[in-house]
Amino acid sequence: MELKPRAEAKIAQLIQKGVDIPNPLTLDIGDDVNIDQISAKGVTLYSGCRIYGKKTVISAGSKLGYEAPATVENCQLGTGVELKGGFFSSSVFLEKSNMGMGAHVREGSILEEQAGGAHCVGLKQTILFPFVTLGSLINFCDCLMAGGTSRQNHSEVGSSYIHFNFTPDADKTTPSLIGDVPRGVMLNQPPIFLGGQGGIIGPLRLGYGNVVAAGCVLREDHPENNKLIYETAGTGCVKDYVPAAYPGFRRVVENNILYLANLAALEAWYREVRKPFLEKQEFGTLLYTGVLDQLSAARKERNKRLEAMAEKAAAAVSPERLPESIRSRREFHERLKPIVGMFTEGGESDKTKKSRESFLEDFRKATGDNKGNYIAAIQGLPAEVSSKGVRWLNSLVDDLCAMAAAAVPSLSLFKNKVQIR
Repeated sequence: MELKPRAEAKIAQLIQKGVDIPNPLTLDIGDDVNIDQISAKGVTLYSGCRIYGKKTVISAGSKLGYEAPATVENCQLGTGVELKGGFFSSSVFLEKSNMGMGAHVREGSILEEQAGGAHCVGLKQTILFPFVTLGSLINFCDCLMAGGTSRQNHSEVGSSYIHFNFTPDADKTTPSLIGDVPRGVMLNQPPIFLGGQGGIIGPLRLGYGNVVAAGCVLREDHPENNKLIYETAGTGCVKDYVPAAYPGFRRVVENNILYLANLAALEAWYREVRKPFLEKQEFGTLLYTGVLDQLSAARKERNKRLEAMAEKAAAAVSPERLPESIRSRREFHERLKPIVGMFTEGGESDKTKKSRESFLEDFRKATGDNKGNYIAAIQGLPAEVSSKGVRWLNSLVDDLCAMAAAAVPSLSLFKNKVQIR
């Protein structure tokens, strides 16, 4: 067996700098991989691994392919990450996150500290906050999940769970908020439990501390907190199918706008709070850039899916539909581009700006120069400082939702919605 000359040279350099490669002949490294972005400290690349992409970063203590061959393409791995086997592309894995063998993790995904999954887990456009744990045989694309305070008290998704993210009308306007960003980033919320052999039909909202019984398929929002949820299966029926009917059009639009607003809040949190913590780490600037890239990719994905649905909804005319409904859908389609532009350009009110500055001032006083341990710093904040941070991020979310609602008055967005608080 012969190695490609460039791959052979790169492997030799990695071994020379201290990377543990038990079986070099089985390793494949792309020509565009920058080996200066692979740490020399405690990194192990097991047999059959493939490493591709100029954006790939592998930090100290990371291990790839222990259970099965692993392919890593343009991913950024923080310290102590373990990807035990599978395919990983255009995603970010922060400190001590992990995935078991058979994983399939694609673009738009961010696994924060100590988040992970067991074997055969599929993720795409998925954001997991610290400690969130997924069981085995799970498809969990197009959603954000938070909750929990430690590896012993974490949000959990039971095995054989599905986040249903594709409709009969070929739409993927289905992002679900399982928890939220403003409270989730404070790492002090009760965990969320999704029982195995169940599912969520997105887009859906779920509050903190909720326990969903095994075998349930959720079809309705449950933004309230600390509930035991057991949804029974619907009664059987057969009736005419009407393509592009969108009976819950306003709810779908609201949940997509709210998801985009939460992405904006998370990006603001990284820019204002997380950046100096990441910069203290090896390859921290590259990790930070990787996170912003994936948040941008997530926003573009949501915008694209909204635009596709809006076009179909505006064109579909049914005799059962009220004229007001037709007008509101067409208005939404016509005004969607400036709406989605709000989430790129930002839209802080004066109240939100003051709230941000007040929180950041207290945050700097509370943490000082200690930027070495992000989780300890956040969980060590006084309760009043954490509450200020939640108010700032909630205010940002509310600003963006209000701007979107004002752009499409005929839809009456967020008039009757109980937001996750």
